[in-house]
Amino acid sequence: MKVGISTGAFFLKVPTEDTFKIINDIGAQTCEVFLATFCEYTPKFAELLAKASDGIDVYSIHTQTMQFEPDLFSAYKRNQEDAEEIFKSVANTANILGAKCYTMHGPARLKRIEYVLNYEQISKRLDELQTILSAKTHGNCQITYENVHYCYYNSPFFFTNLRKNSKILACLDVKQAMQSKISAFDYLDACKDRLANVHLCDYTSEGLPVLPGKGIFNFVDFFVKLMKNNYSGPLIMEPYHNNYNNYSELTAGLNYLKKCLSEAERRFYLNGQ
Repeated sequence: MKVGISTGAFFLKVPTEDTFKIINDIGAQTCEVFLATFCEYTPKFAELLAKASDGIDVYSIHTQTMQFEPDLFSAYKRNQEDAEEIFKSVANTANILGAKCYTMHGPARLKRIEYVLNYEQISKRLDELQTILSAKTHGNCQITYENVHYCYYNSPFFFTNLRKNSKILACLDVKQAMQSKISAFDYLDACKDRLANVHLCDYTSEGLPVLPGKGIFNFVDFFVKLMKNNYSGPLIMEPYHNNYNNYSELTAGLNYLKKCLSEAERRFYLNGQ
């Protein structure tokens, strides 16, 4: 496992194309690229990012939740077709950047009602979208469905049901698990061998997101469990832009995660795993 960072950590501070030098300077070599708006879903912007990345491994890409992903699952065909065109463009970006994962939020829970979800239908649609993504990326990029407290996947129950009908992979977000008021370890139990990406942020006892090392989350135990599950993907630090004041704080957060990873490895191998 390698510790990396999301370009989303610099949202509202630095344009995405200018984040790669900072990422290198703070000591990360792996990242997730967060694409914030429609002009960033184009081939022209993808080529700009590819040139700017300069040695930084782009493991995954991520788009704005509400801009088009919910319409990928719309029952209205025109909505779905329009959203697909944007999705294809983003898939092309994944191909240009060599991304292995597309982090998906999917539809949101906008109404204050109890949602009754058709898991077979959702799974079928995810398989269709994976086919589109695979065609654009020569089979090199996979959809990873991320837990988000305001979206369909807001509890381990969702993915437990989804995996029965689909081969979909998962992205586990520790911060979002906390905001769902469910343990990240419970999400990990639901993901098991399907986990392909991990987003990390710490949080206080009051539930406020903070940089790793400034909160209460037990990263060492979490990393040990990842190892027991044979997870080998990256550990992407994904703080909000207002969780820090200067880049040295990001370096400290990355170093804390690396320290926790080293301790987890020591414990894991000490126990003969």
